[in-house]
Amino acid sequence: MSRAPSEFLPLPEEALRAVAGPGGRHAALIEDAFRVLLETPGGGVSLSGDAGARRGAKQTIATLAGRIASQLEVTPADVRVAIDQARSGGPAANPAARRGAVGAKTAAQARYLDDLAGHDLVFGLGPAGTGKTFLAVAHGADLLRTGAVERLVVTRPAVEAGERLGFLPGDLTEKVDPYMAPVWEALTTLLGPEALRRRRERGEIEVAPIAFMRGRTLSHAFVIVDEAQNTSRLQMKMVLTRLGEGSRMAVTGDPSQVDLINPADSGLAHAVAILEGVEGIAVARFTAADVVRHPLVGRIVDAYDADAAQRRP
Repeated sequence: MSRAPSEFLPLPEEALRAVAGPGGRHAALIEDAFRVLLETPGGGVSLSGDAGARRGAKQTIATLAGRIASQLEVTPADVRVAIDQARSGGPAANPAARRGAVGAKTAAQARYLDDLAGHDLVFGLGPAGTGKTFLAVAHGADLLRTGAVERLVVTRPAVEAGERLGFLPGDLTEKVDPYMAPVWEALTTLLGPEALRRRRERGEIEVAPIAFMRGRTLSHAFVIVDEAQNTSRLQMKMVLTRLGEGSRMAVTGDPSQVDLINPADSGLAHAVAILEGVEGIAVARFTAADVVRHPLVGRIVDAYDADAAQRRP
């Protein structure tokens, strides 16, 4: 039986380690994706397989080597992004290039970051764990750091637990903070606790429930509307029309996880339906394939989506 055609790709030692991955896991992902045999005999990578398979694997390896040359880490998520790029015929250039201190982990995340940079209003739609809120917060924090905006404003409806803010103890900040924990965690990661405290005290970072946006004009700010699937249509219209001079907005949510009594009242799906295609507005959609938490999360999301589809009349 004849051996499959093979070729050798020389690689620097650090890039070679990244392509192989811990315990050979990165190499296994590439082998499974392209049906090639990948070996690392030293000084480079040996690829065996048909020409088309080797071509895809080579592009993936080139992307990963490019990350190492740019002094970026390589994770299994980065390997999957590179594989997707190679399969789709996209450029070998790294789709997870840095935006500030944060890089995309999937091709959809990379497009989302481009949308945030190039549009005044961006809807980020998809399941939990796809990075839609974290990347929006990271983009806003970067705009704040560079002086492109004067304030970062984050708002979300406080309905997930079926509670009203008035029944919670403490002042406004103490009432809102439990609902905003994911946002505070992201900001702490991005800015550091001390810088976050200082900017918060100076009013450069503001977190408030949707109800407190009424009657305001938000100028020279980056506004994030999180968990937007739980806004009503009237709330969504109200918050979208808060944009003032020099401001931008990201609206994030999962249309399949509406906690309102009547899910049909959700303002997110309605807003996307009537605004998609309007100049200056972008809609970024994520799927379970973009989940960058534990790999099992993506499979859990798929299973729940399949169950929901079966239950629809």
